[in-house]
Amino acid sequence: MGIFEFEFMRNAVAAGILTSVICGIMGTLVVVNRIVFLSGGIAHAAYGGIGLAFYFRLPVMLGTMVFSLLASLLMAAVSLRLRHRADTIIGVIWALGMAFGIILVDLTPGYNVDLMSYLFGSILTVPNMDLYIMMGAGCVILVVVVWFYQDLLAISYDEEFARIRGLPVTRLYFTLIAMLGLTIVMVIQVVGLIMVIALLTIPPFIVEKYANSMAKMMIGSSLLGTVFCLTGLWLSYRFDLTSGATIIMVAGFAFLLTLAWDRIRPVAKTRAPQDG
Repeated sequence: MGIFEFEFMRNAVAAGILTSVICGIMGTLVVVNRIVFLSGGIAHAAYGGIGLAFYFRLPVMLGTMVFSLLASLLMAAVSLRLRHRADTIIGVIWALGMAFGIILVDLTPGYNVDLMSYLFGSILTVPNMDLYIMMGAGCVILVVVVWFYQDLLAISYDEEFARIRGLPVTRLYFTLIAMLGLTIVMVIQVVGLIMVIALLTIPPFIVEKYANSMAKMMIGSSLLGTVFCLTGLWLSYRFDLTSGATIIMVAGFAFLLTLAWDRIRPVAKTRAPQDG
C-alpha cells in the first residue's frame, strides 16, 4: 500500500486501469474480427502523426489523432477491397508511417524528442489531464459499443448473415477501425506502442477460451488487463524496473502459461482414465 503514498503512482494505477478497460473492450473486437495485424499497423503508423506534430509545432495528440485516423481508414479500405493483398499493403503503410515520423522528427529544428519513450510509454509520468482525456475517450467508446453491440456482434461472427439482415456492414467496419485508431492514439502516449498492442491482444486471447459471449469476453479482458497492469506496476516499484516493460512481461508470461496449459490439459484428460 506504500505505492499509493505517491501521486505519480496513483496516477499510474488509474492510467493502468483505464487503459485495461479501453483495451479490453476494443481488444475483444480486434481478436474476434481477426484484425490484430491491422491494429499493429495503426499503432506503428501513428509515429507519422507524432513526427508531423513536432515538425509543425502542433499538439502531439491532435497531430497523432488526425494522422492515425486517416491511416486507419486507409487500412480499413484496403482490407475490404484487396483482402488477398491486405497484409502486404498494411505492412507497407506501417513501415512508411514510422519512417515518415522519424524523418520529420530529425528535420524538426532545435528539437530532439526521444521516440523510444513512445515505444514503452511513460506511465509513471501521466498527468491528470491525460487521465481526463482517457476517461472521456473510454466513455465515448463504451457508449458506441453498447449502442451498436448487436450489430458489432453480427459482423464479428457472421458477416454474410449481417449483410442478409441488411446491416450496413461496411459503415460498421469503418466505425470499428476509427474507434480502434482513437483508442491507440489516446493510449499510446501514456503506455507506449508496445504495451497498447500487448493489452489489445493478450487479455482477449486468454479470455476468449473461457467466455461464452462477447460481452463477457470484454469484461474478462478488462479485468485481466487490470491484473497485469497492477501486478507489473507493483513489481516495477518493488524491484526498480521499467514499468511499461514489466507490465508487458507479466502479460507475456501469462500468455505463455495459457499456451502451456492448453498443451498439458488434453494429455492429462487422456491419461486420467488409465490412472484411475
